[in-house]
Amino acid sequence: MANVIVAGGATGIGRASVRGFRARGDNVLLVDHRPEAADLAAEQASGAIRFLQRDLAAPDAPREIVSEAVETFGSLDTVLVTAALMLSASLGEWTFDMWDRTVALNLRMPFFFAQAAAPALAKSDNASITFISSTGALRGHAGMSAYQATKAGLPALCRSLTAELGPLGIRINTLMPGWIDTPFNDPFWSFQADPVERRRLIEDQIPLRRQGNPEEVSSMVLFLASPAGRYIAGTSIVIDGGYTAV
Repeated sequence: MANVIVAGGATGIGRASVRGFRARGDNVLLVDHRPEAADLAAEQASGAIRFLQRDLAAPDAPREIVSEAVETFGSLDTVLVTAALMLSASLGEWTFDMWDRTVALNLRMPFFFAQAAAPALAKSDNASITFISSTGALRGHAGMSAYQATKAGLPALCRSLTAELGPLGIRINTLMPGWIDTPFNDPFWSFQADPVERRRLIEDQIPLRRQGNPEEVSSMVLFLASPAGRYIAGTSIVIDGGYTAV
């Protein structure tokens, strides 16, 4: 049994991960700014859950959330950071506020989560941090500058933190999902002149000819946080149906 923080879990990969952790008996502190994430706390499962509604981009959020997790469960073993912001706009329409909001949630917040969690994780015998990046870090799409720039920063952040925290027994890894069918991608589709045709074209470029589902990513989240992943650190794992391989 592990004690887990999931930062961002109202939908998609985060939601599937919360369910996966609890199904195997782990305790989860779920943090999201959306009140609808509270419905996960009402689901019956082996592991305990507590929902905390919080703006994850707030500067003091990571430290307060880690303190809450340790106070609630007594210790901390795993941190999963899935929360992110995707804004789509033409180059001339971008503002300083749009850029700064994206950086604050997608890149600054994961760093300070690692900083806040490190002392508690160092006491665990299987400490793990997983950042959710994106194949958007590897392939470009118009209108996605801030999202793709920040997602590209996460693998580098993972490597740097591994060099510093690995000696403490804290493993940090990054997952890079491709096209996963979740509401998170709605801003991208709405930015397209013909969303239906654009979706068809993208799926045709994926060797498996379909988008993935959240559980096909959360299964790797659970593996990395388990004892089976004890020697995996500082790496980025692509989960994209072959999208970036061809």
